[in-house]
Amino acid sequence: MGAAFSVTTSLSRVATLGAMGLPVVGMVGGGQLSRMTHQAAIALGLSLRVLADATHDSAALVANGVTVGSHESLADLEAFAAHCEVVTFDHEHVPGHLIASLESAGVNVQPGSKALLHAQDKQVMRERLQALGVPVPPFAPVTSAAELQAFAQEHGWPVVLKAATGGYDGKGVWVVENVEQALPVLAAGVRLLAEQFVPLRRELAAVVARSPYGQAAAWPVVETVQADGICVEVVAPAPGLSEDRAVEAQALALRLADELGVVGVLAVELFETVSDGLLVNELAMRPHNSGHWTIEGARTSQFEQHLRAVLDYPLGATTMTAPWVVMANLLGGDGEPDLDRRLHMLFARDPALKVHLYGKQVKPGRKIGHVTALGDDLADVTARARAGAHYLRTGRWDQ
Repeated sequence: MGAAFSVTTSLSRVATLGAMGLPVVGMVGGGQLSRMTHQAAIALGLSLRVLADATHDSAALVANGVTVGSHESLADLEAFAAHCEVVTFDHEHVPGHLIASLESAGVNVQPGSKALLHAQDKQVMRERLQALGVPVPPFAPVTSAAELQAFAQEHGWPVVLKAATGGYDGKGVWVVENVEQALPVLAAGVRLLAEQFVPLRRELAAVVARSPYGQAAAWPVVETVQADGICVEVVAPAPGLSEDRAVEAQALALRLADELGVVGVLAVELFETVSDGLLVNELAMRPHNSGHWTIEGARTSQFEQHLRAVLDYPLGATTMTAPWVVMANLLGGDGEPDLDRRLHMLFARDPALKVHLYGKQVKPGRKIGHVTALGDDLADVTARARAGAHYLRTGRWDQ
């Protein structure tokens, strides 16, 4: 009987192993995060399976093990997970009850449903962080004009309204100056949070990783530059950030990873305020746009680190490979650019730039890639990264 049990266990294990007897990692979502995680998996000899919405998704264009299915279908998720050692995510849109169902069936899901809820629901996140004594902007759930007016009387106008679930890249966020401006949002039937409009010095991000064993690692704190709610630039390390403030941000992110039971990469988006120090704005429990610079700029990229973490491998070094690293997001402009020609010209002009294109259809304002520059001089590195992204978008060197 013992021998039969051993054989059954072994066969079950073999089903989740890939080439060279190494584990198969499954990533739900076929976007650019899966695409870049796939690239990191290749060097480790790992097989990355992807559950994509369509065959033309960013990761589906390059990964071998692609399953087309819905992240909102339990049947599709179960069929996908059956061939994976561990399942992880490149977005937060898988319904929590489906993740919990996978866990109940014995699937190794990282991060788990209890942790991931804090990245899926802003109200849950705000309330949990407040209970932990973590600084967040003043907030309150609002369902009516009267509740919004009461919040504004206490905290002032303008007020930031946020969709409690589903917001991303500026979507689901409205800054309103009065109740009248808020009426269409209130009438939309979206569950909303009202937040105080906080005077900012800038936005920062502290990106860390944590394994099931409890090992954790942190990259340098970065400055993120936003335009119309979309991150357009990341500077590592954050210029002019004091050592004490940097340690504070890293310690806060590491504490949250531990308190919330996060496994994998955790990005903590922060407000550096004019008068109240650091406030937590958002959480993401996956590789994050603020960490793309780590591909060339750190000894271990966030994508490799995420794989190490979800597999409970020892984590890699997070030290920088250059004094300054700047990543500029490439956003789609009007029309379809001749990227082949522009790459030729860009590489001829600045062969040290690194370009990552995501294989996505070009749409105005959509993230279709990023450009990274490294060096000793911040002004020079910033100018080069910006120039590269601008040229790829417009075909012009003038900015």
